[in-house]
Amino acid sequence: DKWNELADVILANPPFMSPKGGIKPHKRFSVQATRSEVLFVDYMAEHLTATGRAAIVVPEGIIFQSGTAYKALRKMLVESCLVAVVSLPAGVFNPYSGVKTSILILDKRVHKQTDSVLFVKVQNDGFNLGAQRRAVAGNDLPEATRLLRSWITAPLAFEGDGVMAQAVARGRIGESGDFNLSAERYVATAIHNTDWPLLALSEIAEFRSGLWKGEKEPLRTVKILRNTNFAKGGFLDLSDVAEHPVEERQLETRRLQYGDILLEKSGGGPTQPVGRVALFGLSEGEYSYSNFTARVRVVNNKANPLFVWLMLNAIYQRGGTEGLQKQTSGIRNLDNPAYQALKIPLPPLEVQQQIVAEIEGYQKVIDGARQVLDNYKPQIAIDPTWMMVRLDSVCEVNPKKSQVEITDPDLPVSFVPMADLSECEMLFEAKSQRPIGEVFKQYTYFQDEDVLLAKVTPCFENGKSGIARQLVGGIGFGSSEFYVLRAKADTTLPEWLYFHVTADRFRELGAAQMTGTGGLQRVPREFVAAWEIPLPDLATQRAIVAEIEAEQALVNANRELVRRMEAKIKAAIDRVWGS
Repeated sequence: DKWNELADVILANPPFMSPKGGIKPHKRFSVQATRSEVLFVDYMAEHLTATGRAAIVVPEGIIFQSGTAYKALRKMLVESCLVAVVSLPAGVFNPYSGVKTSILILDKRVHKQTDSVLFVKVQNDGFNLGAQRRAVAGNDLPEATRLLRSWITAPLAFEGDGVMAQAVARGRIGESGDFNLSAERYVATAIHNTDWPLLALSEIAEFRSGLWKGEKEPLRTVKILRNTNFAKGGFLDLSDVAEHPVEERQLETRRLQYGDILLEKSGGGPTQPVGRVALFGLSEGEYSYSNFTARVRVVNNKANPLFVWLMLNAIYQRGGTEGLQKQTSGIRNLDNPAYQALKIPLPPLEVQQQIVAEIEGYQKVIDGARQVLDNYKPQIAIDPTWMMVRLDSVCEVNPKKSQVEITDPDLPVSFVPMADLSECEMLFEAKSQRPIGEVFKQYTYFQDEDVLLAKVTPCFENGKSGIARQLVGGIGFGSSEFYVLRAKADTTLPEWLYFHVTADRFRELGAAQMTGTGGLQRVPREFVAAWEIPLPDLATQRAIVAEIEAEQALVNANRELVRRMEAKIKAAIDRVWGS
């Protein structure tokens, strides 16, 4: 009914889940499709005024998928209104989604002024890309914003550096017919200034694809490594390895040996491109690898296999394979010739071995510290004489906003989105402020010493929670997906509440009680209110809390140790690549 209405500005993060069987739209769309993400973007592009503009967050499939509708959409955008594509790292929307995304910038006025599209690649938004989104050094967003603003203001005068931003002629984008909009295809990942010669991977290593299922005798049962065995940091997880019978003739050329590097060439989960690598570090046992992977075996006697693995892992971690992937029928595939043409610096063998030994030393410290982090859990020995009480008898669940009196709507208060909470870390920092009049009606209220508990999946299962401290004015507002627990001061410490609502048993049983439809389910309020906890006197609570806090201080020191060692590994690799 409103098809003929147009807009000057559209900002959107539209839903992208298509129902089973797809959508059956009317015929007025210029691109015929059944996928919601195609139709949403098509609708916005078609409903801009003659000088209209739009910014649309899209999943990576829009950028490079090879389906007919996707290519038709990209062609229409490039020819009618697309002026910039901003590539974001996978994980910027954690903890809700790890899907890699880009921002499409449409502007019909600017489109008429230039025959190029600006590609901007953001590699660091100031936070790590894990579920907890911890602050890290560096932030590309200010510079990316400056470059984008400069392009929009005066595209003909724009000067890109070719590293973070590059203007690309529309004719070049359409050369192959697929109108691929991957920033990595057009923006250099680095300008290398290294003292060492750069060699293509094809000059260093032999590549061989994995096993296909066969039935020719004789067969031999061996362990087959798959995409699921790739672990963090470029290592293999060998805790669950499938065994399959394979043809001996294939095995002769596809048996793994110590120092081989496994390359993920197909598959790729929704949160990362293909191109992960993993080092095979076993010298015994019979292993091979699946058809979704390839074996990279160093054959150049001037290259150390572990050094080559470190370089390949660095390329993947820094987004170097994002522009080397294609998607067909929902499967991501690595462009093998393009990958083998990648170049890495190759210092003398002695220098390579020194670098490997240095990084192995840092990694051993990291592994030990992570053992502490993964295995430590606060333990409270329950005295059978302690009374068991319902949670809502010793705390308020979601205190009412009527307790807050607004004297000045511009008064700043702390604002806490879900991303500010960590997983099972007791204290959290409120990083932003907003006027109380802006947040009072829409968001959940809490104050200093309240316990915040995520009630939505997966944040509840992951233990996203914390105790509010040093809030501006002692008051905070935040996500409506929190439960706020306010301890009754005469009976219960906030820390005592916190330990019991982050315990594994509480989260396990709470997750089983979750209700709701769609992607987000919530743990019921009644489950939280009715949960029983032991209640010793305040003096006993304080003694136990003090003991646990002392333990946690030692555990957190290990977390800082991991961060420092990871920074040292990065610095060691950076020295090889140069600037």
